[in-house]
Amino acid sequence: MGDNDVTGSASSRPAAGGDSIGRFERLYAEAGRGTAEVPWDLAAPHSLVAEWTARVRPDGSGRRAVVVGCGFGRDAEHLAGLGFDTVAFDVAPSAVREARRRHAGSAVRYEVADLFDPPAAWSDGFDLVLESMNVQALPVDLRAAATAAVGRLVAPGGLLLVIAAGRRPDEAVDGPPWPLTRAEVESFGVGGLTAARIEEITAPDGGLRWRAEFRRG
Repeated sequence: MGDNDVTGSASSRPAAGGDSIGRFERLYAEAGRGTAEVPWDLAAPHSLVAEWTARVRPDGSGRRAVVVGCGFGRDAEHLAGLGFDTVAFDVAPSAVREARRRHAGSAVRYEVADLFDPPAAWSDGFDLVLESMNVQALPVDLRAAATAAVGRLVAPGGLLLVIAAGRRPDEAVDGPPWPLTRAEVESFGVGGLTAARIEEITAPDGGLRWRAEFRRG
């Protein structure tokens, strides 16, 4: 699938379907052995991230960024290229190993970590937090905890950028993933975060996508 269509990474252990993390880990491990392909493994950063940075032109000098559920690191490398001191994490060890291998010598620090139990030093620790297509992999009963956990990574004065597949409130879904409604995107605005911009975007396939910015005062 294209980069706007699929949940591409694993950021937390209690994910959908009971063995979701095992499923991601197996896929990443097989890809590392050359026996499988990861559908979201693209050479470029996510298009909605690249478009956003081209428009906003963020200056990462002296600022820290974190990528939630980084997979093989395409978005993390993009942010590092803009000058951000970048940390990228995934709960799937094989994804992190492959990211480190592919980007040997990179300034990005690739870490195995769980969104629901991150290192204490990461709390309020990043000027830019990128959450792209991960929370939608979690069932509804975990959404509130996941969105709050993402928000806790944002430093005072920092920004959270959320990229997600979308759906209308009356649209039935049979996930995973479970695309987000606008209300679910707005729910990232907790813990001192305020929505600065929420964009509704039509993808090339006609599907709905969200790109949202939240700022902490």
